[in-house]
Amino acid sequence: MTIRVVLADDQALVRAGFRVLLETEDGFEVCGEANDGAEAVELARRHRPDVVVMDIRMPGVDGLEATRRITADEELAAVKVLVLTTFDVDEYVYDALRAGASGFLLKDTDPVELLRALRVIADGESLLAPTVTRRLIAEFVGRPENRRVDARAVGQITDREREVLALVAGGLSNDEIAEHLVISTATARTHVSRIMTKVGARDRAQLVVLAYESGLVTPGR
Repeated sequence: MTIRVVLADDQALVRAGFRVLLETEDGFEVCGEANDGAEAVELARRHRPDVVVMDIRMPGVDGLEATRRITADEELAAVKVLVLTTFDVDEYVYDALRAGASGFLLKDTDPVELLRALRVIADGESLLAPTVTRRLIAEFVGRPENRRVDARAVGQITDREREVLALVAGGLSNDEIAEHLVISTATARTHVSRIMTKVGARDRAQLVVLAYESGLVTPGR
């Protein structure tokens, strides 16, 4: 399987570096480059890539708004967004995760980690950088004014699904959830899929946001 990627960053040198990295690695194809968010959305619609690597701070339409537009477009449901940031705790990144981004990485991440992250996101199996992501979510969901989850969504899930959701928020993969609960991986995957359907989550990253916003998982827990 070839993972098709759109690169969105207002710095041509950054895009060039990512392109060289991906084009020298088997299994990746760069199908477009954007220097702002509006162009990123246009390229996502034109090429339907597996992943858009999205910088947050770009002129005009920024990466946050571009992420919202991509994740809100039903025709782009299969397109994942990987947010890049200079800071490991950034309110814009939290908003991007809430908007539907599948995860984020720091711009100084090791190239090998970026490749792994793209594979993980394209596969949709697990959350990126769970420790940093949990810290970021805890930072912003810990403020009462930031909690926006619809309590009715959480009310639809069963006790077992709540347990699974808490484990997803802890950064566990389906295999790890299965081992923890002594169930099959297929059953764990089914639980996660049903939770996503019930609460209207796009992916596991949004499940983590929901777990914190609902109070099922509390900051520092």
